[in-house]
Amino acid sequence: MRSAEVATSGRQSTLFLYLYALAVSGGSIAYIPFLTILLPLQVSSFAGTDALNLLAHVAFAGAIAASLANICFGWASDISGTRRPWIAAGLVLSSSLLLVMPLATNATMLIAIIVGWQFCLNMMLAPLAVWAGDTVPDSQKGMLGGLQALAPALGALSGMLVTLYGFVDASDRLFWIAGLVTILVSPVLLLGRPIPMPQLMHDDMHPKPSGDRSGLTDIAVTHMWLARLLVQIAEASLFAFLLLWFRSVEPGFAENRAATIFTFVLGAAVLFALNIGRWSDRTGRPVLPLILCSAIAAAGLLLMSVASDLVLAIVGYIVFGLASSIFLALHSSQTLRVLPAPQTRGRDLGLFNLTNTVPSLIMPWLTLALVPMYGFDALFLLLAGLAVLACLLLLRIPR
Repeated sequence: MRSAEVATSGRQSTLFLYLYALAVSGGSIAYIPFLTILLPLQVSSFAGTDALNLLAHVAFAGAIAASLANICFGWASDISGTRRPWIAAGLVLSSSLLLVMPLATNATMLIAIIVGWQFCLNMMLAPLAVWAGDTVPDSQKGMLGGLQALAPALGALSGMLVTLYGFVDASDRLFWIAGLVTILVSPVLLLGRPIPMPQLMHDDMHPKPSGDRSGLTDIAVTHMWLARLLVQIAEASLFAFLLLWFRSVEPGFAENRAATIFTFVLGAAVLFALNIGRWSDRTGRPVLPLILCSAIAAAGLLLMSVASDLVLAIVGYIVFGLASSIFLALHSSQTLRVLPAPQTRGRDLGLFNLTNTVPSLIMPWLTLALVPMYGFDALFLLLAGLAVLACLLLLRIPR
């Protein structure tokens, strides 16, 4: 009786939303602690002073693999008409490859394993992301975005735990990560029973406006894509090089300390994103929070560019980290509003996912070009300009 009532109201069950949010969090745990903390440490262990250069090459190769795999497996799940088996297969294969990562003791081996791991990881992530488009109506997308903010927070928390001195042995860190991913993703695969939302699967789910407003969907898609790309370029620069930047401000800055700050920022972002997401659902203003967050992110980057001591550096990062995390979480769910066709939702979301991976192709080389000669200050000034441009693009989206 309860399911029938929820179906009649056109709202997805809260239980499925929570299970889905846990699964998305598991997806974040699969890569955040590894790429932000453990991979730089592994690279440093055998690359020495060439660590920054090798890390840039690894990030480049991984981003290429992730971009292609996300489109391919999203599209494959469209063609097959089902998401769940792809998610399960990706979970098993990506966890297995993560566990063999320590076998890479040189650049060639590491890049090869990273490429394979990214393919398998996106076999899980792509269909998982599209599943929300199949099951969550527009009236709950703000709440969905708020719940998705939990994902990077738990990813950062897992990084803090596995690097906590005396908590996990260094040789067991990847086993812990793989186990946590399995624990969080499995429930939605085994127990998730989403209420069918046939209105989300119709060709006319985005009816064309009349008159001269027929191009509004195309404008929204383009501006949403570009705005996320610009914010992600800023976020990607710190995602890969946060630890190195903190150590440039204060030599000897501990990896666990960086993970703790990262976790605090993303944890606080969950509370803000949940409340802001619910507010956007109630008021029907899905874009306004994105506009404000991109502007605040620019302010945080400006603070970081002038930081001369660790305190100001941390404050600037907290401002930027909160704003960008809220932006990315809410943007992920609101993107599902503007995708043009449900039959190609996986492919189209894979193309949108390029905004997540293309920055990883750009930022390593931009960082290598700017930082050695001009320092991180110049990089942050450039990124602040990109965040301002994202804000202006979102302001131009018609209501």
